[in-house]
Amino acid sequence: MIFYLTAIFACQLAGEIFVALLGLPLPGPVVGMAILFVALLMKGSLSPALAAAGALLLDHLSLLFVPAGVGVIAHLALLQQDGIALAAALVVSTLLSIAITGFLMSRLGPPDGAAASREERH
Repeated sequence: MIFYLTAIFACQLAGEIFVALLGLPLPGPVVGMAILFVALLMKGSLSPALAAAGALLLDHLSLLFVPAGVGVIAHLALLQQDGIALAAALVVSTLLSIAITGFLMSRLGPPDGAAASREERH
């Protein structure tokens, strides 16, 4: 499992380096996740050991929110100063995300009759 945890973190490090060298406005871990995804596509399968390593990280994902919580408390004055603008941005972006997702699901999903006919067969 250590090998696969190292591989996951190596992809994250590669993403960080890639973003730093090219000056991309993306988080390094997101680019690292894309690198890992492409590597898995090229391999064609997911090994059980890599799946176990990923599950271990997901089981302890809540620990990664501790630094974010500390950052919120450390910058509480800024949040109070710009709280209304931040709240408005969160509400608008959430509503836009829901609307766009619904629109895409209605356009890209199966026709309405396909789901009904599937239910009738079962």
